[in-house]
Amino acid sequence: MKVLVLNCGSSSIKYQFIDTVQELALAKGMVERIGMSGAVLSHSRYDGDSIRIVAEILDHTMAIEYVLAVMLSKNHGVIESKDDIDAIGHRVVHGGETFSGSVFITDEVIKTLQDNVELAPLHNPPNIKGIQAVTRLLPETPQCGVFDTSFHLTMPAQSYLYGIPYELYKRYKIRKYGFHGTSHRFVSQKAAEAIGKPLSELKIVTAHLGNGCSMAAVDRGNSIDTTMGFTPLEGLLMGTRSGDVDPSVILYIMGKEGLSLSEASTLLNKHSGLIGLSGESSDMREIIAAVNDGNKKAKNAFDIFNYRIRKYVGAYAAAMGGLDALVFTGGIGENSPEVRGEVCKDLEFLGIEIDQQRNANKENLISTDGSRVRVFRIPTNEELVIALDTYEIVKSKQTA
Repeated sequence: MKVLVLNCGSSSIKYQFIDTVQELALAKGMVERIGMSGAVLSHSRYDGDSIRIVAEILDHTMAIEYVLAVMLSKNHGVIESKDDIDAIGHRVVHGGETFSGSVFITDEVIKTLQDNVELAPLHNPPNIKGIQAVTRLLPETPQCGVFDTSFHLTMPAQSYLYGIPYELYKRYKIRKYGFHGTSHRFVSQKAAEAIGKPLSELKIVTAHLGNGCSMAAVDRGNSIDTTMGFTPLEGLLMGTRSGDVDPSVILYIMGKEGLSLSEASTLLNKHSGLIGLSGESSDMREIIAAVNDGNKKAKNAFDIFNYRIRKYVGAYAAAMGGLDALVFTGGIGENSPEVRGEVCKDLEFLGIEIDQQRNANKENLISTDGSRVRVFRIPTNEELVIALDTYEIVKSKQTA
């Protein structure tokens, strides 16, 4: 089956056209600056052919029209007809407590997504726009939704409930949801395959480290805890997000600086984290360069980033009662031997011993042969997860 995977943001759409048999992206690209002047479509094919188009792209429907047009083009395309697209898989950020797995898109599902907009006001609306645009343009093509949150719905109440009045959870669904679920699911399965044991027998900590960062405790295939919470702000230090912070600090700053709710949210989500602490950058590569130049604030940011990851490794090993593997993924996790090395330093008591040469060479297995806990660097592939889930759902509908 050939599946078009869409990740719709407020002013962008990322896409991949995936052959699920070969597990190959036949084409991929991105539409940026939707609704703004000088919108750009960047498209590349599996054989290296690429094209960049600048146009006035007013909305998500027009953006998807451009994507379909370039996929159909004689010089840069990969399909001869729209019928060659067997299904559409959508990345949807928030499924609330309703969706514990990927689903076939129906009117009822769209209504539920709309009901969850309050839980993800920045992400669910463009996700819904993408679904509605495809419905208009490809009305006969089946669509599926794959949720960032669904993998974490296996968390027990002791993990997902906050220490606030229970009635607020019942009334407003305030709880830990967690995100990056497709990534944590994918790399934990790949780690199990590399170890040669069923995922159902393993205790794995997964660390998705990029501009947004989260970790998960995957106990025998189930997420039992994760660092992101009610929103993606909780947990690890990130590129521009604060991560864990005493709630009273926020109230104190709001009072001292006279900040509104919106301004406080912007402070914590856009001006904190690595960039807030270092004053340099939200990009780990630039942080490391500044550290090497002797920048003390950058060194603080680097050390805090790694300390929090190391702390959660220990916490999640305790939560699961053991640890078989630690997995690094995401832009930083996959590409920064400095971060992986610092996180794993002094964790021999947990059975983690890193091979510095393997780590520097960016090998997939970076622990020593004698390490009791396997440490992996595994590139994530959330789009493939979405495509394969879509394939399974559509196939089951067709054979029902």
